[in-house]
Amino acid sequence: MSHRERIYRTHVVVLGRRDYNDADRILTVFTPALGKLELIGKGIRKTTSRKAGHLELFTHASLLVAQARTWDIVTEAVTIESFRHLREDLDAIGRASYAGELVNSFTEADDDSLPVWELLLFILRQLDEQSHTTAPYDGQLLLRWFELHLLAVTGFQPQLFHCLACEEPLTPTINFLSLSEGGVYCPNCGKGQHDVEPLEPDTLKILRFLQSRDWPEVRALVVRPLLLLRVENILYRYLLTVLERQPKSAEFLRRLQGMAKQGKPVSSDQ
Repeated sequence: MSHRERIYRTHVVVLGRRDYNDADRILTVFTPALGKLELIGKGIRKTTSRKAGHLELFTHASLLVAQARTWDIVTEAVTIESFRHLREDLDAIGRASYAGELVNSFTEADDDSLPVWELLLFILRQLDEQSHTTAPYDGQLLLRWFELHLLAVTGFQPQLFHCLACEEPLTPTINFLSLSEGGVYCPNCGKGQHDVEPLEPDTLKILRFLQSRDWPEVRALVVRPLLLLRVENILYRYLLTVLERQPKSAEFLRRLQGMAKQGKPVSSDQ
């Protein structure tokens, strides 16, 4: 905190909000240079507040902030990107909540945060575009891609190309996955390891493709639902291993998926 000016300007994405006192709100925001911050928006719950509309969840805004003892104070807010279409799509809201919660979980104040910032803005833009495009893509595939790239830029990238033990390149056969060690063993080295599970070649292939390619190339990929479900399960359990807790928004996403499978209508009014 000591290196900041008494009044500073920063871009933010709003990750979370909670009410405080009669009219204030505590904001959890993510920034490109200062990492994750908690700020206070004084009076923004009043109907006359001019800042409230610029501090909605997921909004990309430019803030003028004054340093204070407990929470720095938002004195000015201007919307850069509102992601209006995202807010009208319950699926997109669920996925944005999940992405935001992961960023919140993997970052702290004063982190070297520019790669995470760029990744967060990228997925919000993709979700916003998906909500009104005539050429939709697989939103679950986007989340799997996001998870692997977030793990990479935060230092938790799983080793999917070389054996954890002998470091030889992995071949397209039954290898052995270790969630606790964060990678894969070849057949020879995996036999002597505890807490490993068989990993099918096609599952490893998809994981490697998602980890090593940019989204424009991944976007056109068509993955069998069962195979994508295996990938989702592996990454979910790996995230649990790393974070040592379950992301709250993951359950919300699963309920949305269950409703879609049952053919129930899903709208932002529910």
